[in-house]
Amino acid sequence: MSKTAATPLEPTRDRLSNPVLRYLLATRPAFLTIALAGCLLGFATALDAAFSWPLALLTVLLAVATQAGVNVFNDYYDHLNGTDAVNVDRLFPFTGGSRFIQNAVMSPRQMLAWAVVLFGGVIAGGLWLIETRGPGLFWIGLAGLMIGWAYSAPPLKLNSRGLGEVCVAAGFLLIVAGADFVQRGAPSAKPWLLGLPYALLVTNILYINQFPDRAADIQAGKRHWVARLEPAVAARGYWLILLLAAASLAGLVATGWLPALALLSLLAVLPALKAGRILSTHAHEPPRLMPALQMTIAAAHLQPVILAAVLAWGAWA
Repeated sequence: MSKTAATPLEPTRDRLSNPVLRYLLATRPAFLTIALAGCLLGFATALDAAFSWPLALLTVLLAVATQAGVNVFNDYYDHLNGTDAVNVDRLFPFTGGSRFIQNAVMSPRQMLAWAVVLFGGVIAGGLWLIETRGPGLFWIGLAGLMIGWAYSAPPLKLNSRGLGEVCVAAGFLLIVAGADFVQRGAPSAKPWLLGLPYALLVTNILYINQFPDRAADIQAGKRHWVARLEPAVAARGYWLILLLAAASLAGLVATGWLPALALLSLLAVLPALKAGRILSTHAHEPPRLMPALQMTIAAAHLQPVILAAVLAWGAWA
């Protein structure tokens, strides 16, 4: 059991007696829509190619399953390093893990096995897609799985070494590139460039989520940048990532990679700006960051969806 008591909203085994529901909720399904948003953007960048709805559906399933597997692996390895067990500042369900292990909903072995099953399903489906759409997809899929595993798993533990933000940006950029490749059947620079603002906004989800977990992560030896810096200083990192996201989008418009109408997707910056102000004011006060976490998630969903709609409008107009 956890060293900290379960909150009323957290899962318990009594509430999750149905094993199907238990395994589903262990993946944190409420947060898997961010992978769907990346797929939508990848499909939109490939609208100059023939579009296949069955392939699109399979792509979404594999992308979501990959993120689900990463979530479960992360819960397992955060159990091993002890950070989730000592996290008293968590803002469930956004930070502090799923609490499935800490609240004895599932055993560590069950969580590890479930993560392996999810990755196994992704590998099986991915091999079929590679056979169907081309070997270039192999490297995208392999990179995605390796990044997702190495993010929290020893011996690499990339997030604990200050590389978590790079992992998240690369991992979600791979979703856009993979979705584009499946439709196009060939590599293209387009999804890598057009997906960059989205990947950076998703990175800010990780970044801001680390503030409530900071004390527990320091105790567990997770030395990401929010743990290394004082909270007020670390808050500036959120603004830097947000600035890079907005600047990359503006640069893509200025260089002709995107139409001027794509600037509409900068509307997604509005909730992120509000979130940044809350973070700058309350970086030392984890309980007051809940609205900022929610607005950061909203921004990371809005931008790719708006941009995908703009690209679809241009392709079909």
